[in-house]
Amino acid sequence: MTASIPLRSLMAAVATVAVISLAFGTGAAAQDYPSRSVKIVVPFPPGGPLDFTARMLADRLASSLKRAFVVENRPGASGNIGADAVAKAEPDGYTLLFALDTPLTVSPTLYPKLPFDPVRDFEPISVAASFSMSLVVHPSVPVTSVREFVTYAKNLDRPLLYGSGGGSGNPGHLTMEYFRMKAGFEGLHVPYKGNAEVVMGLVGGQVQAGFLATPGVLPLAREGRLKALALSSLERALYAPEIGTITENGYAGFEVGFYQVMLSPKGVPESIRALLEREVRQALQLPELQTRLRAQALEPIASTGAEARVLLKSASERWQTVIKTSNIRPE
Repeated sequence: MTASIPLRSLMAAVATVAVISLAFGTGAAAQDYPSRSVKIVVPFPPGGPLDFTARMLADRLASSLKRAFVVENRPGASGNIGADAVAKAEPDGYTLLFALDTPLTVSPTLYPKLPFDPVRDFEPISVAASFSMSLVVHPSVPVTSVREFVTYAKNLDRPLLYGSGGGSGNPGHLTMEYFRMKAGFEGLHVPYKGNAEVVMGLVGGQVQAGFLATPGVLPLAREGRLKALALSSLERALYAPEIGTITENGYAGFEVGFYQVMLSPKGVPESIRALLEREVRQALQLPELQTRLRAQALEPIASTGAEARVLLKSASERWQTVIKTSNIRPE
């Protein structure tokens, strides 16, 4: 199995990559950019954490670059429809993609006939932020820790029922399968249409457990409607210091995060891509924006494009192993 490399190590591994000269940002192609509005395609529905970050960045970019940055939601097919539209867009910098990493890191393995290639068709601008997953159980499940949960799951006379929302290969599905591979218990996946439905299934007791995106879990856990056992991040989060990590509970090095990433179609002039990278990173380093992201249980990253390539490559290799080992198939 491909080893999971901690995020900090990945970032450090590319820290020596030469920083692109800011002169590129004032190169010939970038001198007049943007001369009209820029479209940011979000390949998931409005209202979620991804949409929140995209609109926050769009507002900041519009302020700094003096042109409108307009978010367009194009959901469908686990993010593949919107990603494909951007892959085929004119590479002039006026159509960008702001997506979860999954269309780039999961879909190529899950969908053999994917109409775009994540390496060939896109140029990363920046990984903007990441979010962890939370291992949660219904309050009736008699466990209070990850160790107890694993023992409970192993001693059931049937596979543990766990839910996830958003189709095969969604973050909750992948994270639980990855954890099952590490912990060695049997589980039966119960797919739900979306995150709201799996939350209802968990709260209602139709399934016993699940990995849910931390931004949506905290209110339910603090209300006592679910029990949050651990985060999938390597360290405890500032926004939820009361919740431990899976690493703390005996699974050293276990780290799963999903990324919010800005990309352009391949072929955009390097001066424009570098300008966008600089502006996105500067926006994400503002204390005000970092506070707003952390209030949504998102961790700012503000990577370079080079760092983004390494992060995406590592995630792709991990999920390829999980999908093949667990025999995950598209619905």
